[in-house]
Amino acid sequence: MDEAANNRVTSIVIVGGGSAGWMTAAALSSLLDPRSVKITLIESEEIGTVGVGEATIPDIINFNAILGIQESEFLRATNGTFKLGIEFNNWGRIGDTYFHPFGEHGVDMQGIDFHQYWMRFKRDNPGSSIEEFSLSAVASRAGKFAMPTNDPRSVLSQLRYAYHFDATAYARFLRTYAEQRGVTRVEGKVVEVNLNGETGYVSDVKLEDGSHLRGDLFFDCSGFRALLLGDALGVDYEDWAHWLPCDTAQAVACERTGDLLPYTKSTAKTAGWQWRIPTQHRTGNGHIYCSSLMDDEAAIESLLADLDGPALGSPRKIRFRTGCRTRFWDKNCIAIGLSGGFLEPLESTSLYLIQEGISKFISLFPSKDMPTAIRDEYNRQLTQKFEQVRDFIILHYKATERDDSEFWNYCRTMSIPDSLTRKIELFREAGRVFRYEDELFSKPSWVAVLLGQNILPKTTDPIVEGVPAEQIGRSLGSMKAAMNNAVTKMETHQAFLNRYAPAMRD
Repeated sequence: MDEAANNRVTSIVIVGGGSAGWMTAAALSSLLDPRSVKITLIESEEIGTVGVGEATIPDIINFNAILGIQESEFLRATNGTFKLGIEFNNWGRIGDTYFHPFGEHGVDMQGIDFHQYWMRFKRDNPGSSIEEFSLSAVASRAGKFAMPTNDPRSVLSQLRYAYHFDATAYARFLRTYAEQRGVTRVEGKVVEVNLNGETGYVSDVKLEDGSHLRGDLFFDCSGFRALLLGDALGVDYEDWAHWLPCDTAQAVACERTGDLLPYTKSTAKTAGWQWRIPTQHRTGNGHIYCSSLMDDEAAIESLLADLDGPALGSPRKIRFRTGCRTRFWDKNCIAIGLSGGFLEPLESTSLYLIQEGISKFISLFPSKDMPTAIRDEYNRQLTQKFEQVRDFIILHYKATERDDSEFWNYCRTMSIPDSLTRKIELFREAGRVFRYEDELFSKPSWVAVLLGQNILPKTTDPIVEGVPAEQIGRSLGSMKAAMNNAVTKMETHQAFLNRYAPAMRD
């Protein structure tokens, strides 16, 4: 009994705030009794965070729900809006537009994926788009929003959503949450990380004022600096620049103009792409590019030229290296967020990967001696998550016909991971898509991007080929009519927010 008690983790130190640090603190404080486990978070007001406005995926709803956060309160506090998917412009070819929606396309029939029926339907209806059969896409195009229902008989059960919000405000919101549950915040900069001479574990961190903070377990949320896992413990970084050559972003907010759209926009440019993230009080924008093929001045000029409204301040430059640590958990230190790895926010996965880092840790919560088997399993699962998201992002760059710049010529012809090659070839043959090992992106997500960027299957499912075209047409016509009817009855996105969760005013 005493031996087990002595081997319990009783003190956790989180180095760094921002989304990663405060999401970690909030999640742990919601589960751990502060009388049993002391949680301390160190951050400095002088050190800025990367947060530039966040677009998310639906998993963020689960994270907030686990914490018991009321959705309307969260949206008001973070100037949040709803997100039904992402519009991609100029990715496959200049002038192309497609939509990656949350939720399904249509309804699978007889155990066969809906997109197989749609591909058969499109042969006789060449003007048809698969987006016409996604409620999220149809509502987005109309600027509408409604809450989904749990009733499977209703077309609204197909609606899925996420959020856009101010990332800095979200960190503040979670800080209040965590501090109310016993987390201690310490203002200061870490200037030294000390290791135990026998075990190599982190023993304590020294702050600028000379004080030391000890812990059984440390979370490195220090951003790209990776003070603990990278600098002190020397864990290597696996660089994925070969597949994802962008390494710089210029970010700026602008005044909100026009309708408040319930989706993110991603527009491919000469040497990268530009995001547009609408929140209630402003619009977040950023231009991600390859600095060896475009200089900063040209990138800023391109960014500012494509804003919807006047810029609010000057663009902020962010340098990054796409990739991840060879281990996310080493000794008694776990890297969460940018200290563990970075994948550009093309599919809004940044907070998801933070969530995964936290939830996998909680499911493997260790004893004080940090068993090797626990750490190895954590590293296996996190590495797999990063690689799966990586492949999906690479797909957007590889699946292009653009040849108008050196950047796109490189992306179009570059070698890609075998895991992605298999997925592309399987789809190209007969539209087959499989989901492996609990991967994030579902079949409809892969289908949306593959079709959206002009990778078209050679054939359709033989079983579908045997179904009369008239029968398929009737089924798809009924689905489309039901979706259009549902969207007609929805409020505008702006009207829904005004009623449900208007932002707090300063």
